[in-house]
Amino acid sequence: MTHRPLIALPARFSASASALRYKAEVAARALVEAVYRAGGEPFVMHPAAPFDPSRLDRCDGLLLPGGGDLHPRHYGDATEHEALYDVDDAQDEFDLAVAARALETGLPTLAVCRGLQVVNAVLGGTLDQHINPDHRHKVHPVEVTPGTLLAKVLETDRITASCYHHQAVATLATGLTPTARAADGTIEAAELADPRGWFLAVQWHPEDTAASDPAQQALFTALVQASARP
Repeated sequence: MTHRPLIALPARFSASASALRYKAEVAARALVEAVYRAGGEPFVMHPAAPFDPSRLDRCDGLLLPGGGDLHPRHYGDATEHEALYDVDDAQDEFDLAVAARALETGLPTLAVCRGLQVVNAVLGGTLDQHINPDHRHKVHPVEVTPGTLLAKVLETDRITASCYHHQAVATLATGLTPTARAADGTIEAAELADPRGWFLAVQWHPEDTAASDPAQQALFTALVQASARP
């Protein structure tokens, strides 16, 4: 039997969920299905505090998913925009710790939407708390930098991205390189300038269309392939 690489996917806290009576921890079904379709075994990880780094030792890869807003204090901003939503201190602390550990060890990582923002904050970058107009419920073209890992994975320099975010990278961390942009200049993807392991981060939600768009599914396939080990 072929071993499916175990892909950690931090759960998201939810006030309620269908078929459950109380608070829940959830993962987007489209993300889980995209990982499984790529040949990986999705492992929805409980965001327990304090974070125990050894919990990632059993995992072959990491998928940092989208979610609510990261609190501005994590990127040095003392103000809070009125548009902030679903900020959760426990979620923030766990995601930041998981991302830092993965970057330290070179664990193959795909960061999606909030995931990109978390990595940027870990490495010292900042965010624009609210862009206007925002990119919620938007499907728009993205220009990919030729020759990058992203371009090689997608096998194209231009894609159509499904987006849902009202925040974006303001200052990209020194350790990251921008590899895709929207028409308005928003950074839509980034890679590590000096990676210890396989890493990609995208601001859009590839899981939205991965089932029907081979280029978007290719992101998950690349993560699983990079995570395969004896």
